[in-house]
Amino acid sequence: MRLPRSAFGWLVAKEIRELTASASWWVLLVAIGPLVGVTFINAARTYAEASGLNGTSVGVGEAFSPLVGIWSPTFSACEVAAVFLLPFVAIRLVAGDQQSGALKIEAQHPMAPIVRVVAKVIVLVGAWIVASLAPLAAVLLWVQYGGHVHAPELMTVAIGHLLNAGLTIALAAAAAAMTEHPSTAAIFTLAVTVGTWVLNFIAAVQGGFWETAAGYTPPAMIAEFQHGLIRLDAVLIALAFIAAGMALTAIGLRHGVPMRRRIRESLTLAAATAAVVFACTFVHSSWDFSENRMNSFPAADELALENVHSPLYIEVNLAPEDPRRADLEHKAIAKLRRALPKVHVRYQSATSIGLFEQTSPHYGEIWYEIDGRRRMSRATTAESALENIYELARVAPPGEGQGDIFRGYPLAVYPNGAATVFYGIWPAVMTAVALIVNRRQR
Repeated sequence: MRLPRSAFGWLVAKEIRELTASASWWVLLVAIGPLVGVTFINAARTYAEASGLNGTSVGVGEAFSPLVGIWSPTFSACEVAAVFLLPFVAIRLVAGDQQSGALKIEAQHPMAPIVRVVAKVIVLVGAWIVASLAPLAAVLLWVQYGGHVHAPELMTVAIGHLLNAGLTIALAAAAAAMTEHPSTAAIFTLAVTVGTWVLNFIAAVQGGFWETAAGYTPPAMIAEFQHGLIRLDAVLIALAFIAAGMALTAIGLRHGVPMRRRIRESLTLAAATAAVVFACTFVHSSWDFSENRMNSFPAADELALENVHSPLYIEVNLAPEDPRRADLEHKAIAKLRRALPKVHVRYQSATSIGLFEQTSPHYGEIWYEIDGRRRMSRATTAESALENIYELARVAPPGEGQGDIFRGYPLAVYPNGAATVFYGIWPAVMTAVALIVNRRQR
């Protein structure tokens, strides 16, 4: 049944009133200012000290990329807020209706449960966008200091945190709808969050399947967005989980439906979501929006790699906790997966730490194979990987040029005034607005 616009508008307005009456919402707004302030001020000071009073742009490379030096640490405050503060806002908005009895009144209106969930999600996303004004203030301060801003990479970071907030909202809303008490929903949400951290820890130790699965967790997804990389598979999987969370919330809010039916619908939804997520893992498109191309090879090398049509096989004899393995993965293999259509990597080690494998004659060897031809190297740099691939594929390497060198944007300016904005003005303004809004609602 199609819902009249006036009814949906009334529902959204009601959710906005519920949001502004929630103490958790104002706590989030007040707290995110100092959180962003701590990360931004520390990042800007480090950036200024590394630049020096007479900083030069010659040969500084990634060291003076605002994406790595400023935006990644500054927006990490949003990740903390999304994990520890935003769930309480979402749980309050969903569980509040159940505790106050408003849900029973709404159920008397011919309104599909998913419509009520959509209204709540719209308001919660709007609430997160308002909270995101704090990092926007950091951007404005950075511009005032004379700092460089590359809009595509900055938008990539913001989109990543918006997706992470969407995942948090979907999880918290589903937990609030499926449990009887808000505290239970909060504990469940935190348990799932901690579970993703544990999965990343296991992946770092065990590798293999765990490493692949950990690549789709919110921490791993945010890390890639904060480095200017958008992977289509990660975005689609995040959207699938958000949609599943909304659907599960709608199922949980149907209190007039027998429990057995709701359990059956939830299991069906879980199976459908798993199928969609599995299908999304076969999508390999990605885009590098970082100005310094930190996720990609130089343009000349990527053009040369287009002539490599045969599958590339890489055998790595390094333990999961060996720093050289992480170095190889980030500097070479991750870029190769984006540049070549077929890259097969096999890691081999007898232990997880590799401490007692150093005496093995083959430990540390990295074998590259194309069309039956093999080459071995022990270097973990991107240059070494490309050299071996060109030799095996019999492709002429590109000539050395200066066009792809990223010169960086050093800025030897301390963040004057930032402490006043984030530690004084922001909390004072948010507190004043909270008092005014709540006084009017009374």
